[in-house]
Order: sequence, then structure tokens, then C-alpha cells
Amino acid sequence: MAAEQTLLFHVSDIHFGLEDNRALDWVKQEIAERRPAAVAITGDLTMRARHREFDAACRWIRSLDVPVTVEVGNHDLPYFNLVERFFQPYRRFRGIADRVEREIDLPGLAIVPLKTAVRAQPRLNWSKGWVSARALEKCLAAIDALPDGVRALVACHHPLREVGTAGTALTRGGSKALAELACRPSVLAVLSGHVHDAFDIVEETANGPVRMIGAGTLSKRTRSTPPSFNELAWDGESLRVRVRNLESVRTPDMQIDDVPEDARPPRQPGEPVAPVRQVPRTDPPVH
Repeated sequence: MAAEQTLLFHVSDIHFGLEDNRALDWVKQEIAERRPAAVAITGDLTMRARHREFDAACRWIRSLDVPVTVEVGNHDLPYFNLVERFFQPYRRFRGIADRVEREIDLPGLAIVPLKTAVRAQPRLNWSKGWVSARALEKCLAAIDALPDGVRALVACHHPLREVGTAGTALTRGGSKALAELACRPSVLAVLSGHVHDAFDIVEETANGPVRMIGAGTLSKRTRSTPPSFNELAWDGESLRVRVRNLESVRTPDMQIDDVPEDARPPRQPGEPVAPVRQVPRTDPPVH
């Protein structure tokens, strides 16, 4: 008899303020009909962390009648109120405070948060990721505390890719975090967002490989692919990823080959979009 599957939805970069309402309505309907065991939202709920953007984001998230965990993205920290950014950076999440950086424990599987968005950095570009020693320690402690046999999905906003120098690295501390996660056989994969295109790659570390899975965006700030989310299916043996989108583009054509080294900001409205390869699809239509 086939093992029962655990269905999860991995959503990212909703960017209320420039959200795609058609995509959001579709995802909400999919959640209501498919009833995933949990939804992991890997950051950037808003465009500029404005109160009205957070109000809209919190309303949408509260309307999802399933367990949800929310990571904090760089766009979610106050841009224009530096006092609040430094002293109350999560204040605007108060409508969903119980879901922020929440560990979700399911039968045989847990979603464990890892914070990568910080209020300040000793470099000019604060949009990039930073895994502090404290954040990594908290994440590893949660993984190590899981019961025997329970596997872990680590949820964060920034991909744990560290390239370039200290000033240009995509995610400072990312290499160390990946190496530590590679030491823990219970870790299935790291879920992230930030780059607005989906990916599913294996990152090599000194301690072994780590699978990194990225979700696209549900906003109008698309790059090379249409708005999408990841549907994850865990059967106790393998984790299957399907990139769901309203254009019925095949999963392989929705996934980029690697994480962009410079993590350049998504294109602005009016800038050209790289065309999506249209090839015969193998995934069934979504509607």
C-alpha cells in the first residue's frame, strides 16, 4: 500500500502594494480546495512595509484556514521609520504575530524557521541576507530537538548562497548555515524566496550536499517566469516539487538553473521580461 502523502504549499514574495490579485485569489482557492497540511510563506509580504500593505497581507493570511508559518523578508522591515525598524521591527506583523517564525510540527515532518532578514548590516545593501550566530543557533536547536525519525524543512527568506566578498555576498553566513544543516540527516531541504523565480538545486558543502528549493513570486514584480507557488508532496521517502502557475508552464521551465549571484532587485514595471520557454507541458492544467 502506498504511503500517505503530506501536501505543503510554499509561497513567497507576495509584495502587497504590488500584488497580483488574480494569482492571490487562485492560490487562496487552491488552499481551500486542496487543504494542504501547512503553508510556508518565505517572506516579503509587502513592498515597502507600509501599514496599509501589512493590513492587506494580514487579512489575506488570516483568511487561509490551514496552519501557516511566515518568514520575515527584507521588504517587511520598516523603510521610512528607522526608530521602529531598530526597536520594534516586527510591530507591523501584530495581526499575524502567532504565525511569524512559527515552527509547524506535522506527523513525521516539521517546518523550522531560520531568520535571514536583519534590521541593519555593516554594508550598504541591507536587502541581502544575513544569518546571525543567534539565528543559526536557534534553528539548529529546534532541529536537534525533533523526535527521532522526524524530517525537517528549514524555511527562510534569502537563499543560503554566499558568494562574492563580505560586501557583495548574497547571504552572509549562508555557507556556514548550509554546512551545519548538512551535518543533520533530518534536514530534507531549505525553502526560500527573494529571487522571484523558482529553483530546486543541490548545494555542496564541506559536510555534504543540501537541497535548496526556492519559490517564485505572487506579485507583479516578476522576472523570467509568471507568478507561481511551489506544491510540495512528501511521502516519507522523497520530496516532490511542482511549480504551480496560471499559465500551465511546465515545472522544469519554471525553475531557474541557479541562484543569481548578485540577487539583483526584480525588474521594475515597464522593464522587459525575459520570455518563458513555451514547450509541450507535462504537468496537468491548473484550472
